[in-house]
Amino acid sequence: MFDQILDLVKSHLGNNPQVAAAVPPGQEDAVHREVATQIQNGLATQAAAQGGVGGLLSHLQSGLTSGSPVVNAIEGGLMGTLGSKFGLPPAATGAIAAALPGLLQKFAHKANDPNDPSITPDSISKHLPNLGGLGGALGGLFGGR
Repeated sequence: MFDQILDLVKSHLGNNPQVAAAVPPGQEDAVHREVATQIQNGLATQAAAQGGVGGLLSHLQSGLTSGSPVVNAIEGGLMGTLGSKFGLPPAATGAIAAALPGLLQKFAHKANDPNDPSITPDSISKHLPNLGGLGGALGGLFGGR
């Protein structure tokens, strides 16, 4: 699952001139990996909050904006991490944050596309932390694993 998210991140951010210009040369792979990690973790938390994978995918497809709870959950940790870990300036982290809604919509589209087996609701359930049933979801929310 992480590899599929990473591929989406690389494709989406790499094709965004504003983001590509904001990431320092030589740090692209590390930044892409960090973005993918933050997305995976954020999706796991939000799937639990949205009532499971179905609720999460429904929310993602209904049209995300920068004020969406899903985007906000991922964006908050991501911007701080990119700034502190990679020294990216606010313009760079802002460009990456602005690309999140489109990236998450691509993720939802792939998950709901019956002709694209790379990401499915079942694979999301199996690979996202905190989704091992209700106990796993609640345990993840309260810090237990």
